[in-house]
Amino acid sequence: MKIVRTNKIIILLICFCLINMFTYNVNAQTLNVDARAAIALDSKSKLVLYEKNSDMILPMASTTKIMTALVTIKYGDLDKKITISKASASVRGSTVGYKEGEVITEKELLYGLMFRSGNDAAIALAEGVGGSVEEFLKLMNEYAVEIGAFNSHFESPHGLDSENHYCTAYDLALITAKAKENKIFNDIVGCKDVTDEEMNFTRSYHNINKILYQIPGANGVKTGYTGNAGKCLVTSVDMDGHDVIFVVLNCTPRWKETGKIYKYVKDNYSYKKLCSVNDNIPKAAINKKDNVKLSLKEDIVLPCENNKNYTTKYVIPKISLKKINKGDEFGKVQVYKEDKLFYSEPLIVNNSVTERNSIIDKFFKGIKKT
Repeated sequence: MKIVRTNKIIILLICFCLINMFTYNVNAQTLNVDARAAIALDSKSKLVLYEKNSDMILPMASTTKIMTALVTIKYGDLDKKITISKASASVRGSTVGYKEGEVITEKELLYGLMFRSGNDAAIALAEGVGGSVEEFLKLMNEYAVEIGAFNSHFESPHGLDSENHYCTAYDLALITAKAKENKIFNDIVGCKDVTDEEMNFTRSYHNINKILYQIPGANGVKTGYTGNAGKCLVTSVDMDGHDVIFVVLNCTPRWKETGKIYKYVKDNYSYKKLCSVNDNIPKAAINKKDNVKLSLKEDIVLPCENNKNYTTKYVIPKISLKKINKGDEFGKVQVYKEDKLFYSEPLIVNNSVTERNSIIDKFFKGIKKT
């Protein structure tokens, strides 16, 4: 009996080892990216298509300048001329080469910032838009919170190493997705070269971002490198008419690894229309007498994983309301992936309903008037 029991234990141990070996092999076949942190994010829906340590807090070097550009576009005046200060002209690291006393428009400084990764452009913009670097940093950190980048903190407009300057790959993707909503930002980061003559600039600019030449449909965004952050890269690629944001942090082979994640997304995802604005959505009963029509703001088109099943469900609250206005959000559509909630978006009210007074209410109101 002891021998039989021992044999059974040995067999169970062998099976356990085989299961572990099988699990290991399966995991080994998944995407392996040589980066400290990485993410692929659909720019519009904010759905994560791939991630590795995407919530890890890390330095991000000059990819910081995405936020610098975003704050400049939001709060600045691109036609405003800024005089290059001594602090701007003498900043260390990568620079455009602006000289103290030069007068440059905010628009041109944005090209110097994003094309040449100019730390001098970053300081000039911070001083010109914020009044000082310190005030500009307040705008950066406040806007980060507004966007939802809660695990980020900016201590400079350029991204040189400092103790309290950090972000996560996820936050950086969110910031980039927000920036990509702006045409001016897109026009800048998606361009390869501009000349002084065509733009009425003080000099011509060549974009040092190699990814624009390496991936079909690449339309931005920003490189970065410092000793602590390592090599970083934020990329945007138009895939079937939809921007996908790729971030790699502390990634020595950043061009290669970004291309690898791009291929993974391209091979495993495709965009599908799951709901249409023309769908027949059930009316919502606001009270015993009134119904409202509901609709979507726009078609729901999402990146769907190949060979996965997606279903949709309209969720309409059963509550009693005296008043609801056209354009209000009421209820939602939910998208399920393999029976798990995948995405949700609110429904919009198409017609207003106001409280209707009863005959008794009208009678007493009439008495009060008399």
